[in-house]
Amino acid sequence: MSLRGLAGFIVLITTLAGQDYPLHIVVLEGDGAINNVRAAHAKDPVVRVEDDDKRGVPGAVVTFLLPTDGPSASFGNGGTSLTLTTDDRGEVTARGMHANRTAGPFQIRVTASQGGRNAAATIAQTNVDPGAHTASRKIVILAILGGAAAAGAALALHGKKSSPTAAQTVAPTVVVPGTPAFGGPQ
Repeated sequence: MSLRGLAGFIVLITTLAGQDYPLHIVVLEGDGAINNVRAAHAKDPVVRVEDDDKRGVPGAVVTFLLPTDGPSASFGNGGTSLTLTTDDRGEVTARGMHANRTAGPFQIRVTASQGGRNAAATIAQTNVDPGAHTASRKIVILAILGGAAAAGAALALHGKKSSPTAAQTVAPTVVVPGTPAFGGPQ
């Protein structure tokens, strides 16, 4: 190998050794989570920062950023941003998230950096308000009305005289969930 070829080889090796390989953020938990606005905690996002070989990158600085208005959440400190450092596996968890009282979808923006390398990702979550259980109330009302109709039909059938030649049809018993109502004619 000539001196010129050796110099070119050393430049190539130095260039490859100093080249920054990109980082990647892999969302492990929290994407697609549904948070109850009345609950004490929202789903904590968990991410892993990886290199091109899918190895975890320890010591990467990761920032989670929540929307400042509309459907969102806050971190344990009450703020909308949280900066942490990845563990020896390249993972980090944004613990202590609390959904705000506004229902709807939102995105958590996640950035990671280490040694001049950067990555970004988003985590989609949705806040829901289960309300005052109005659907359950409707079911109870329908069950009571259905029970009253069944009782009325039974009374009407019981009062009829049947002929011995006519086939009698017996209605099946229907059980409807809800609060039972008892009582007959007074």
